[in-house]
Amino acid sequence: MKRTIFRRSLVLLIVLAFAVPMSAAVKTEEKTLLKFSGMLGRMVGLFGGKAAKDGLVSTVAVNGQRKARLNDTNGQIIDLTEEKVYDLDIRKKTYTVTTFDELRRRLKEAQAKAQEQAQKADPEEKKKAEDATKDVDVDFDVKETGQRKSVNGFEARQVVATVTVREKGKTLDESGGLVLTSDMWLTPTIQTLKEISDFDRRYWEKIAGPMVGDVEQMAAAMAIYPFLKNALARLEQEKVKTDGTAVMTTVTVDAVKSKEEMTQKPEASESAPTSIGGLLGGLGRRGSKPPTENPARSTFMTSTHEVLRVSTDVTDADIAIPAGFKERK
Repeated sequence: MKRTIFRRSLVLLIVLAFAVPMSAAVKTEEKTLLKFSGMLGRMVGLFGGKAAKDGLVSTVAVNGQRKARLNDTNGQIIDLTEEKVYDLDIRKKTYTVTTFDELRRRLKEAQAKAQEQAQKADPEEKKKAEDATKDVDVDFDVKETGQRKSVNGFEARQVVATVTVREKGKTLDESGGLVLTSDMWLTPTIQTLKEISDFDRRYWEKIAGPMVGDVEQMAAAMAIYPFLKNALARLEQEKVKTDGTAVMTTVTVDAVKSKEEMTQKPEASESAPTSIGGLLGGLGRRGSKPPTENPARSTFMTSTHEVLRVSTDVTDADIAIPAGFKERK
């Protein structure tokens, strides 16, 4: 459960850090593919069906105070005026309604529960984790690669952003650590996409106050993995701005073992971590097999998001509950 929250929050961290200010697309078609390594990846592949293998294609439409996101199996409609969220089951042709008040209540409960669980953690293990993460360096780098290509009909250039978390005063190879890479293909700014990002901001302000992001997951992750605060603070400090709109973004999360871990016997490497390399490297060890070209590094999560189409044509039907659907109480 903790690793799941952590992985989701890392995706969130990258999205928040490298999101490009956009301006007025009312309707898009998007494709998202999320892959995990190891046992979790096998389970997702087994039960996730075609979407887990080929990716999930969704249509997103915004018009005024309403936003709809629909795919082949489910959908969601958010109405800022009614302060309601409609969750749709496409196959069963049913929907449920949740009020913003209920979402606010759930958010507060989740934050309180995360803090409670953090306080109940084994004191010795908690101290080891805190000691391992209190003295870390966060390296940040953005590079224009000079590469260009056509992505779904958009002419784009490549920009790669990298965040590295390692022990203070040590190299990544020495201490081990975490590497987050965002490989972005940017097209000249699509002004029509700002309506979507503006809607998301207004929605979260109504639910959680003047902030953007899944604070429910982030609050829990911060309680469990204090080093995320360092990474987030560094990203905020850098104030990265990219010129253009990302039409394809691939995010990878790599755990890197320390030099000490690489010399340990397998049974010894399963003991409690005593360094940032041990703490983070353990995530990759349990989640995936390291690549043969670099046995110290293992990728345990890859997320790819593509913009397939952008349109300004939005009908009332695009943001309405489909005909024939019935409310499920």
